[in-house]
Amino acid sequence: MFIRNGQQRKREGSSVLWQMRRQLLLELVAILPRSRSTHVPNDGDIGEGSSGYSGLREEHVVKASALLRLYCALMGIAGLRPTDEEAEQLLQLMTSRPPATPAGVRFVSLSFCKLLAFPTLVSTPEQEQLMVMWLSWMIKEEEYFESAAGVSASFGEMLLLVAMYFHSNQLSSIIELVCSTLGMKIAIKPSSLSKMKTIFTQEIFTEQVVTAHAVRVAVTNNLSANITGFLPIHCIYQLLRSRAFTKHKVSIKDWIYRQLCETTTPIHTQLIPLIDAYINSILTPASKANPEATNQPITEQEILNVFQASAGQGEVSRGGRQRYSITTQLLILYYILSYEENLLASTKQLALMQKKPKSYSAALMDQIPIKYLVTQAQGLQQEFGGLHSALLRLLATNYPHLCLVEDWVCEEEVTGTLPLLRKMMLPSNTCRYTQSQLHQAFQKLPSSSPRLMRILEHLTLLSPADLIPYAEALTTSTALLLEPAVPRRILQTLNKLWMGLNTVMPRRLWVMTVNALQPSAKLLRQQRYTQNDLMVDPLIVLRCDQRVYRCPPLMDIVLHMLNGYLLASKAYLHCHLKETADFDRQSQTVSNLGVPGQPDTPEVTREELKNALLAAQDSAAVQILLEVCLPTSEEQQLGANTESLLRSIRGPMPGKSKQGSLGPRARGSVKDAEPEGGLLSDLREVQCLICCLLHQMFIADPNIAKLVHFQGYPQALLPLTVAGIPSIHICLDFIPELLAQPQLEKQIFAIQLLSYLCTQYALPKSLSVARLAISVMGTLLTVLTRAKRFSFFMPTLPCLVAFCQAFPPLYDDVAALLVQVGQVCASDVATKARHIDPLIARLQYLKEKPQEAVVPVEGSSKLTLPQRTAEELGGTDPDVQICYCVEATFMDIISSTLHGL
Repeated sequence: MFIRNGQQRKREGSSVLWQMRRQLLLELVAILPRSRSTHVPNDGDIGEGSSGYSGLREEHVVKASALLRLYCALMGIAGLRPTDEEAEQLLQLMTSRPPATPAGVRFVSLSFCKLLAFPTLVSTPEQEQLMVMWLSWMIKEEEYFESAAGVSASFGEMLLLVAMYFHSNQLSSIIELVCSTLGMKIAIKPSSLSKMKTIFTQEIFTEQVVTAHAVRVAVTNNLSANITGFLPIHCIYQLLRSRAFTKHKVSIKDWIYRQLCETTTPIHTQLIPLIDAYINSILTPASKANPEATNQPITEQEILNVFQASAGQGEVSRGGRQRYSITTQLLILYYILSYEENLLASTKQLALMQKKPKSYSAALMDQIPIKYLVTQAQGLQQEFGGLHSALLRLLATNYPHLCLVEDWVCEEEVTGTLPLLRKMMLPSNTCRYTQSQLHQAFQKLPSSSPRLMRILEHLTLLSPADLIPYAEALTTSTALLLEPAVPRRILQTLNKLWMGLNTVMPRRLWVMTVNALQPSAKLLRQQRYTQNDLMVDPLIVLRCDQRVYRCPPLMDIVLHMLNGYLLASKAYLHCHLKETADFDRQSQTVSNLGVPGQPDTPEVTREELKNALLAAQDSAAVQILLEVCLPTSEEQQLGANTESLLRSIRGPMPGKSKQGSLGPRARGSVKDAEPEGGLLSDLREVQCLICCLLHQMFIADPNIAKLVHFQGYPQALLPLTVAGIPSIHICLDFIPELLAQPQLEKQIFAIQLLSYLCTQYALPKSLSVARLAISVMGTLLTVLTRAKRFSFFMPTLPCLVAFCQAFPPLYDDVAALLVQVGQVCASDVATKARHIDPLIARLQYLKEKPQEAVVPVEGSSKLTLPQRTAEELGGTDPDVQICYCVEATFMDIISSTLHGL
């Protein structure tokens, strides 16, 4: 207000404001190199010497910068209108040339921003030409200033950025840049920048000059968030967004690669947007008219050079550190994953343009330690900002087998407090074992078991990254642990070490383990599987040595790999379908033009085929695992069976004695501790591991459970699956559909499965499905032939006992069905076997008065009806056998009822 009022007075000579302005002008003139005029010297004058263009003295640079900011505040905030003399001297100061020092760089930046903020200071053609020559000097000398002053952010980047903003007409961004550099908010009208825009875009910085100059700008060494100001990366980012490089066919790949290699923590906020813009410029042409106008991607060899020193397996620079920082490796990893994702998302647009950018090979991806790098980023999330979360999103989409929940839980166990304390207790001068010592200890098993145990226990104290050199020795010798005399503790320790390595190098570890566990016949043929082989056919994992199926610690590893490769196969097929579908369809459409009767194959067919393949793959894995749960002939001789797990949950079944069971690999101490049920055998442990995996698979995709149960599996496994897989209760949803199938085998399996489900899950839904099953059995009784009736009712009648035990209200329906079955069968053999008639009478009497069928014997109830053995019924008529089966079912129902009372 003081300045505005003071400028309205006519007697300026005696006012305080005028005196202040006069003093400021004197201070300004005093620091000028000499009294300069706006006369533009000719070429001879320039060659004569720099007398007309002598620079500011170094001691005056800071004061000159302060005066410039003061005049900016007075003119931009207080509203001071400069006189012609003040404007002349300010322009002289602004276009002077300071020494190459950090203060000189700051002065040039302030002068340039003042020119943008107050373009009215340049009013005559001579002044405009002087300004153009000064800007040309800035362009010429900015590289020298940056090297001599030792600063990373010089005025060259600001010039380039302003030029790009002018070319893209982003005047508001220029205003923000000016205010930010001056450190004050000044009201600048975008219309006032029109003259400067013309000068920049037509005389100094044409778009082609901008792009050519930007590529030559040196990258910022050790770029991080700690380096403030306007950097080359800001300029390159704006040029990428405006597609200037592709328009003028200027390659920017090498500059971006060099800048990514010169990064450190904390990560600069402009790096991720720069990578995204670069990927977009590779895949999306600048215009439809010229589809080839795209940037080149980073080559595979350049990517490999970055990861040579990764995860402790590459070269080290002379300074004793890795050649490339973890920041560079993570940024290159983000570039690859994001490039592949965007390539898949753009397949339709690229197919229309008949353009197919090259995807990075699987061999390259196999050499990148993805999990190790992501683990490192997880521990430094504050340093890497949003990079870790962006990598996790890309991994969940493209590499779901690296995002298993159990792996994250295992990582907590490996990197938690307790493992840290154990590592702190490890002495620094402790004995270090080599890979050769570990390999020799494996080869001399079982005599070297104590020494091998000491080595493995020492390795458990190392971090997962330090275990990487031992990975090959641990995996190649895994098959040696399948011998009978190997202690269980060694197997468990190896399992622990494997899970630790799985947190840093899962993909390479899985391939090595699968090859090491092959049967001896394959090992002799030297058949080696690759990562691609295992993703195409995950069931290769289960084609291992048969002894693994009875070695729980190794079976746990096999199941972990199987689950991972099933997920990897889904992602692989999904990517393969998207990569080929649009291009194949486009090429087929072009080839079919003008040819009648050749319609394009619908896309839904390819998707259905892929889903069918995945479903067959998953169901085959489940069926193989269920088959593994069946006891072998040797185990059956030892008394192993699949009902012990069910008995252990429900308690002892009536009328059945407990039997012990042991697997062939059970240890001596376990044999003495297994008096009942075989609950500590290797078979039982393997069954539990398999049931856990099947539970997870059924939760992840309930359609797998439906498909497997529609296919069916041995009835002997039903007690195990119902008791060991908690999610199997979802079968109640589709059992009615299974009962409606025309195949008799599927109907029998549905009723048998339902009988176990009713006992395990006595729910209202189970009751309604059980009523439906009884109704279906009654209906089938009237339509089945004699032979089919025998095949159906002999295995299903005992299931009625479970229905009544779980739901007593079903007793009347079951009893009526049993009597009906008996009557139908008896009518067929009435002429041949008269003794059946008394049986029907007994059944009718038993239905009406079941209490009188038992007599008390020493305080307990005993059935009076005689039970027939299978030998007695072996040669009888099928209908006779059904009748006796009905009688036995009645007896079991009454027995279970009395047992419950």
